[in-house]
Amino acid sequence: MKANLLKPVLPGVWKVHLGQTPEAFTPVNLRVVPAQEERLGEMPLLSNPPFDLTAIRATKQKRGLLVELALGREEVYGFGLQLKSFRQSGKKKMIRVNSDPISDTGDSHAPVPFYVTSSGYGVLVDTSRYANFYVGAHQAPEAPAVNPVTSTVAFSATGTDALYGSSARTARSVVVDIPHVEGVDVYIFGGPTMLEAVRRYILFSGGGALPPLWGLGIWYRTFGKFNQEQVMALARQLREARIPCDVLGLEPGWQSHAYSCSYHWNPEAFATPASMISELRDLDFEINLWEHAFVHPSSPVYRDMLPLASPSVAVWNGLIPDFSLPQAREIFARHHEKEFINKGITGFKLDECDNSDFISYPWSFPEYTDFPGGMDGEQMHSLFGTLYAQTIWDAFRKNNVRTLSQVRAGHALSAPLPFVLYSDLYDQTDFLRGVVNSGFCGQLWSPEVRQCESVEDLVRRLQMVVFSPQALINAWMVPLTPWRQFDYTKNHAGELLADWQEIEAKVRELFEFRMQLIPYLYSAFADYHFSGIPVCRPLVLDYSQDSETFNIDNQFMLGRNLMVAPMLTGQKSRRIYLPEGEWVSYADKKHFKGRQWIEMEADLYTIPLFVKYNTLLPLAAPMQAIGNDPKFLLTVKVFGSGDIAPFRLFADDGATYSYEKGHYGWVELSWDTQQGGSSKNKKTVPTGRYDIKNWEVVPIVSSV
Repeated sequence: MKANLLKPVLPGVWKVHLGQTPEAFTPVNLRVVPAQEERLGEMPLLSNPPFDLTAIRATKQKRGLLVELALGREEVYGFGLQLKSFRQSGKKKMIRVNSDPISDTGDSHAPVPFYVTSSGYGVLVDTSRYANFYVGAHQAPEAPAVNPVTSTVAFSATGTDALYGSSARTARSVVVDIPHVEGVDVYIFGGPTMLEAVRRYILFSGGGALPPLWGLGIWYRTFGKFNQEQVMALARQLREARIPCDVLGLEPGWQSHAYSCSYHWNPEAFATPASMISELRDLDFEINLWEHAFVHPSSPVYRDMLPLASPSVAVWNGLIPDFSLPQAREIFARHHEKEFINKGITGFKLDECDNSDFISYPWSFPEYTDFPGGMDGEQMHSLFGTLYAQTIWDAFRKNNVRTLSQVRAGHALSAPLPFVLYSDLYDQTDFLRGVVNSGFCGQLWSPEVRQCESVEDLVRRLQMVVFSPQALINAWMVPLTPWRQFDYTKNHAGELLADWQEIEAKVRELFEFRMQLIPYLYSAFADYHFSGIPVCRPLVLDYSQDSETFNIDNQFMLGRNLMVAPMLTGQKSRRIYLPEGEWVSYADKKHFKGRQWIEMEADLYTIPLFVKYNTLLPLAAPMQAIGNDPKFLLTVKVFGSGDIAPFRLFADDGATYSYEKGHYGWVELSWDTQQGGSSKNKKTVPTGRYDIKNWEVVPIVSSV
């Protein structure tokens, strides 16, 4: 069947309807944030779609709908938070939420039916089904090639390279197998570059999340068995040791019942939570509470939620709320607002919403589960994490309190949600690849630090989180901070490392560098929100004309001007690719020409970080915590000596949603080489309704 073409639905975005009526429960139909149409209109004008949309085909089959999109010689990337692979050309990807991918199947905490190609366009298939994408993997049969001399069928593959290499692929289409459906909408996002195609998708999603300022500081999740006194002792220890930390997270033990959840304080371990919250906030800590969505019979919301949950299945004897129903969302959000948000809790860790079904115990619900709103278990698994996060976010928005929280599952159009994905899987290479791949589809990912095998392993993992969207240390398994003892058994025995004080000093320096980066990171998140530019993204998005970037899954751009190339445990040196332009090594200030590979050595406490030449980098005097009314003392470093590009520093109150009403501004930092390097700070406020006061700039220090 042919595509039913519509006019562009938004600037640079086309919608193609295929087959009969699409299902009701899709990411676009259940979205809560509208597209940023005005921002899309500011992007390069595209009069025509990026390829011939009339060539898109759909075939109704017994199992569902088969969609075929043409594919040239371009490479394909995306499909959400893929931990096992980077370039997806020639592969099959199943878009199924699952926390335990055992191989490169497509299973993921946040699979997304969106891909982008090196030709500079993106494709979103609007479905919550477990769609299978065959990316240039199969083709129709052809007549055999006959050798005119021997009259035998020719076969040219003489080894594994010929059989399995990319040059052996000849299929020129992306085939999408969508089970159960009779119709589907497909959205095409024009470029003309890969980055612009991704930007259009993120702006179509509603723009990227803008976290509170404190969300960009250091996060520390406390030991799961800690009580109120032990939490306070840890908080005081961090402050006395001058370890920067903005957020303390409490694990399951804070609740009277955790699997399933009561959403009620444990009176034995936390007798006076209000006083604890007050003391922690006096110490400038934000508090994050662990939970999941399965409602225990002892919960205050159980009775009201009973008719709004699955009637057929429970998880850990807990209800599974149907968050597609407004009434279910309202009950859940109202309880969190009344009992936690209004009492000083500023975030939640939304666990166990990612369908972990490859382990021995059923940690989630099966696909045959039915829900009162009409979804089946397959659809609910795809959207459960997103709907859950939307429910909690509604409670914060109602109170005009910004949050940055965590969630363990996502799907399409999740970019506006201020929730960072995380994982219990713990491969260092996978975690780095997650940071890189998250940039293709509007996801935020934290390669959290948890168990470690050595001091080197601890430090290399800490370095990775310092340059990620969320700097998270998850110590729920150990009572001592991991830099005082990384070994699980010795940690529980209270045995400190012999040189823990030296290690702690190095960790303090590393965390202080994260705090220095806060103004730069905050401006990168503003770019993410207003312009759709991912905070962390693969090199191929910025340098899609350079084929050397096509396979690089262990380096990434951080904001507009920084490139990070993390060292992994066991590495003494690594190969690093420098794209076009000029680059400056942050550690030793060496200059490099672009479009070359280099081999770089780095000691344990150095991570390869590069700055674009002729740019400015604003760095803040490090603080132990950002607090409620931060004042940042900035030193702006110059990397270059020629035509230095200005830097636009975003400023608002850093805590509320007043920026949505125009209460924000930009500080333009510039460097005039002809006047001996004097600094100019020009304020530009779009609405004139925000007085910029967070940033105080001191004389610029040149780093050339």
